[in-house]
Amino acid sequence: MKKGYRALLDEANAEIEALSPLEAAELLGDDATIFVDLRDPREIEREGNMPGARHCTRGMLEFWIDPESPYHKSYFASGKTFVFFCAGGWRSALATKTAQDMGLTPVKHITGGFGAWKAAGLPVEPVDPK
Repeated sequence: MKKGYRALLDEANAEIEALSPLEAAELLGDDATIFVDLRDPREIEREGNMPGARHCTRGMLEFWIDPESPYHKSYFASGKTFVFFCAGGWRSALATKTAQDMGLTPVKHITGGFGAWKAAGLPVEPVDPK
């Protein structure tokens, strides 16, 4: 039997910590927290950035987290808290579950993603397309 995306999301959401945009905003600027934007570069160019967020496309996340990968990014071994977000909260929920399964803790995600962040009137930096 096939497991669809809704079942995968339900499983992830049962095991991960989700933050509202306002809860996440309280962590913005905290040196012990790293925000990770999982959106595609075109989404970021179109919608803007969250101030100070790092960018990691969803397709590279596992490779960047794993210290044995040739693509590993040292900030994932920093011991800090990670807050993942995407456009609407689906990719970040699945990514948070995957990161937890890989041993990355603590890791959370923003319910409703960047869309909910913007709708709440929280800070957004425009991107200057090159």
